[in-house]
Amino acid sequence: MIEEIALERGHEIVGIIDPTLAVSKVTPASAISFDSEAFRSADVAIEFTTPATAKDNILRAWAQNVPVVCGTTGWKPEELEIGDWRLKIEGSQVIVEDENGKPMLIWKSNFSVGVNIFFDLNKELAAAMKAQPQYTPSITETHHIHKLDKPSGTAKTLAEELRVMGYGLQDSEIESIREGEVPGTHVVTWDSEEDTIVITHIAKGRRGFALGAVLAAESLV
Repeated sequence: MIEEIALERGHEIVGIIDPTLAVSKVTPASAISFDSEAFRSADVAIEFTTPATAKDNILRAWAQNVPVVCGTTGWKPEELEIGDWRLKIEGSQVIVEDENGKPMLIWKSNFSVGVNIFFDLNKELAAAMKAQPQYTPSITETHHIHKLDKPSGTAKTLAEELRVMGYGLQDSEIESIREGEVPGTHVVTWDSEEDTIVITHIAKGRRGFALGAVLAAESLV
């Protein structure tokens, strides 16, 4: 889907690194490696893989001086070996800049525009609740059965935002549900003896995530 949106927006895809290319619309000739001239010619790489491979993929891209947009969750960008480079945490995203201030990584737990608005709502509601201690927050996230990390990166970001505001909700307390082909649903509930307040984000598909990643990549070019 990232490939499809990038092409729609007029970008050239110099290659794809994928074990199978089974779902790609490009020809097998577009399969490349990190060490290829094609990869070195890229303005930016977009990385969506697995928690076990993301860190190595980013380091291999950097070795070719290619910036990366990464949406893989289940690992911490703070684990990257960056030497004299600078790591900045800005809200729900992490940015790594080289010694000249050039952004070499944009990482987000979720690139969806709607989810990032949801993050803002979560913080605003948490701030309002500081004057209402009778309410207790909880988080539930539901995803498709193929999702490898649990809880989701988005749910962890929501929980971290609450902890920054002084609430003790831990990642281990997040309820994670894996069923069917659900793209992603996140629910933050504030419960009291008198009533319940709920804010919810429901993804209707994965296009919003892919579009956000391509927009982030455009910001690096």
